[in-house]
Amino acid sequence: MLDSVFNMLWAGGLALTPAMIGQAINDGLVARDQAALVGWGLAVLALGVGTALSAMAVERLELRAKVEPGYRTMQFVTRRTCELGSAVDRKVSAGDLVTVGVSDIELIGATFQYGARGAGGVVGAVLVAALMLAASWQVGLLVLIAVPVILVVTTRLARVLRTRQAALRTQQRELTDQAVDIVRGLRVLRGIGGEEPFAARYRAGSQRLRSTALRQAAASAMVGATRTLLPGLLLAGVVALSAELVLGGHLSAGQMVAFYGYAGYLTIPLNQMTLAVSTAMQGHVAAANVVRLLGTEPDLAPGPRTGAMPGPGPLADPESGLLVPADGLTAVVCSPADAIGLADRLGRYTDSGATYAGQPLAGLPLAGVREHILVGSADAHLFAGPLRRELVPPGPSESSDRSEAPDGPDADDRLRAAVDAAAARDIVDALPDHLETEVAAGGREFSGGQQQRLRLARALRCDPEVLILIDPTSAVDAHTESRMAEGIATLRRGRATLVLTTSVPLLHRADRVVLVLDGAVAAEGSHEALLADPRYRSLVDRRVAVG
Repeated sequence: MLDSVFNMLWAGGLALTPAMIGQAINDGLVARDQAALVGWGLAVLALGVGTALSAMAVERLELRAKVEPGYRTMQFVTRRTCELGSAVDRKVSAGDLVTVGVSDIELIGATFQYGARGAGGVVGAVLVAALMLAASWQVGLLVLIAVPVILVVTTRLARVLRTRQAALRTQQRELTDQAVDIVRGLRVLRGIGGEEPFAARYRAGSQRLRSTALRQAAASAMVGATRTLLPGLLLAGVVALSAELVLGGHLSAGQMVAFYGYAGYLTIPLNQMTLAVSTAMQGHVAAANVVRLLGTEPDLAPGPRTGAMPGPGPLADPESGLLVPADGLTAVVCSPADAIGLADRLGRYTDSGATYAGQPLAGLPLAGVREHILVGSADAHLFAGPLRRELVPPGPSESSDRSEAPDGPDADDRLRAAVDAAAARDIVDALPDHLETEVAAGGREFSGGQQQRLRLARALRCDPEVLILIDPTSAVDAHTESRMAEGIATLRRGRATLVLTTSVPLLHRADRVVLVLDGAVAAEGSHEALLADPRYRSLVDRRVAVG
């Protein structure tokens, strides 16, 4: 609002300058009145100083008007993304998130910035038209007719630009999604020889995007050309008509100079108004994308905002009949589909009748559930940055009975213990700066097995009340698998740990093994006792099943 006010003051100052110069010519030069000339000269100087100060305020306030909406928009988008949680991959494409963060917030900020300029342009154009109309109805009428025509033509062209901008935005999102999918599955594509077909598909999409971008650029160029041409034609018309009126004795020399100044100035407010219209059209497309993203609802209700978490206590899933004791290593042998279902229900990634310490998970604060119950999946993301920061959880997510600072000596000991338990010491030692080494997003420099061990180290370092691990040793060799199994059992002693796995080393070290078939507990006992069950043998390690 304040930037619009200063834009109006700045535009008004520029509009009044030609009128004051014209009066100085008529009252001072033509009438040969030195006092009047000096007086009007000082008035022009004062108006110039005021206009300059307004321009300084406009620059500062416009920068704020441009940056702040984009920053606020990104805050809202980030908050909504966090609220969506695990559902974000299913409900929001990576292309949407990337485009919002890269271009949409810029367009939204520019809409506010140029909208304030447009308000100033309206004030300037109206003021100039009024001054012209008061001096000469012919020239004033010309301006009053021409300005709306220019705005109508520009608005119609801007609508075409908005349509093409929306099409470009859609194709950008689709191509970004495709690029993300290719990067994520690059190892698989190389393994099956699928690089060339996917590269060809990406090239075809890129060319389609290029064609759409060229059409959008043509519309943008047409709007820009119109913003320059039409005000220029109006300037020529005003000068020609003013000259005709001066020759006919209907305008004085001072009025002629003032009209020329008005005509030259009119290009500024007209450009401001047309730019505000075209930017608003593009900002409308960007805002629609942001609103659609913000309107995405999470799968889970957040539960009560406050309230103490119970526990430690057993974690139960009535749907399958599985009970995870508050202490000890429980291993569950099941199909991959059952493993995902159990992890989602027990980690409260889907609403169910699961309970923790006798209380329904759905009735507990979601933030508290995330703090006390951690699900470590095989595809958990590794973020870019120093490896230490990636492996050490933020302070608020530390377990409530741990009082040491996340970067103190005790924390370093716990991090080393977690790295050793995950059999990841060799990975850290091989890095040039060890834990301080900057790693790429997704841990691209690590093999699949190394990524799995680092994910396990991060999960163990979090030290939650309940840790749920989904097949944490599937990508490593037998020797490393045995070390990881021993590390998990040792480090998690005294805490509840649920491992959904068919790994024989983990099953050997489990305090209790549960067989789940078709979503329900079918048997339980020790690994050795369950080997007598052929259903169990069919799911565990092939070497055992063959026997």
